[in-house]
Amino acid sequence: MNTDDLIDSLTKDVKPMPRHALRRRLIAGLILGGGGTLLAVGAWLGFRPDLWIAMHGGAFWMKWLYTASLALCATLATARLGRPDGAALGWLWIMALPVAGLAAISIAEMAKTPSSEWMAMWLGASWKICSRNVFLLAIPIFGGLLWSFRRLAPTRLRAAGATAGLTAGAWAATLYCLHCPEVSAIFVLTWYSLGIALAALTGAMLGPKLLRW
Repeated sequence: MNTDDLIDSLTKDVKPMPRHALRRRLIAGLILGGGGTLLAVGAWLGFRPDLWIAMHGGAFWMKWLYTASLALCATLATARLGRPDGAALGWLWIMALPVAGLAAISIAEMAKTPSSEWMAMWLGASWKICSRNVFLLAIPIFGGLLWSFRRLAPTRLRAAGATAGLTAGAWAATLYCLHCPEVSAIFVLTWYSLGIALAALTGAMLGPKLLRW
């Protein structure tokens, strides 16, 4: 049997992949995991009682736009790494823009605040639990993404695990905004980002074991 005949015999029963199948699979995993995280926010932490009022203020949208923009870039990177020929660095570099934007807002806020209050701005009232909460809330979303990857074909397993963890952490932080009352940009930049980074690091460690196919 020559090479062409071998290729034909291996591929003759292979069904064509539906268009946008990868995208639909990832979205389904995100919805599945995100639903679990949303339930955890409501049942475990509770939605902030002044949520409707907070949504009319700039601090809520500052946090939400920061985490959601990170989540969107990480999701696109994860989608690319779900393919055998995938690469993700382009979308990950774009994540530097919201980080730089929030850093600029932080500097502007601190410039308007007496230096004696900087520590209170940085630590807020929940710095000890914020990163932990974001990390724990990322677990259901990461589980949903693992379910998605069962039908995908990643080859860069550590990178795919890292971007899946990053995606889970960023979406978890976005949903955590429904509970967290903190309003300082430097708080969000530090403690939200730390929780997201921990989720990405965990994903990078687990990726080679959990994404093998």
